[in-house]
Amino acid sequence: MRGNVIDMAVGVVIGAAFGKIVSSLVDDIIMPLVGVATGGMNFTDFKWVIQKAVTDGQEIITPEVSLNWGSWVQTVVDFLIVAFCIFIMVKFINQLRRKKVEQPAPAPAPEPTKEEALLTEIRDLLKAQNCEKKQ
Repeated sequence: MRGNVIDMAVGVVIGAAFGKIVSSLVDDIIMPLVGVATGGMNFTDFKWVIQKAVTDGQEIITPEVSLNWGSWVQTVVDFLIVAFCIFIMVKFINQLRRKKVEQPAPAPAPEPTKEEALLTEIRDLLKAQNCEKKQ
C-alpha cells in the first residue's frame, strides 16, 4: 500500500505541473492565435453583464455582476488538451501492457504417454538390430 500512496503523490505533483504547462500553452500560444484568427478578440474579456457596477466618481459602491463566459471557454480548451494528452498516455501504456501479454513464455513440452515411450523404445531397438545386420 505504501508504494501506491507514493505513486499517487508523484502523480498529483506531476499532474499539477502538467496543468500549469497546459494553462500556459492555452493562454500564451493557442488563444492568441485564435484571437488573431477571429480578428483580435481576447476570449477572456468576453462576458455577459447582468448588473453594471454602481460608482460614485472613482469609488465603486456595488461591483459589476457578470458571467465571464470567455474565461469558461479558455478553461474548456485547457481541459480538452489535458484530456487528450491523458488519453494518448493511457493508450500508449495499454499498448505496452498488451505486448507483454501477447508474448507469454513457451509452454514446456508435454511428457510422452506410456504408449509413445514404448513405441520409441521399439523403434530404437529396431534401428539397433538393422545396424547390426548391416555390419
